[in-house]
Amino acid sequence: MGAAELGAEPGRRATLVQFSSAFCQPCRATRRILAEVAGMVEGVAHVEIDAEERLDLVRALGIEKTPTVLVLDATGRIVRRAAGMPRKVDVIAALGAAV
Repeated sequence: MGAAELGAEPGRRATLVQFSSAFCQPCRATRRILAEVAGMVEGVAHVEIDAEERLDLVRALGIEKTPTVLVLDATGRIVRRAAGMPRKVDVIAALGAAV
């Protein structure tokens, strides 16, 4: 997955992709967690995608609920996937598979 699909530049080392929806309470907390982790780890970007605006991508990737987080490696390959609000420690561990 690259910049065209993401609507933003991916990270040099990894990208945390968050699928959210407008009325999703856990999405707000997930946004904070992912932004914090991206800020801690050099070369990692956090990209949030509005699931309602990108139904094509939601369907193509089989996203069933928000928040859903995908961890992409430097080549844009999905290396981890999780639905629901993640714990910060789990996000950091998942990044280990990507960098």
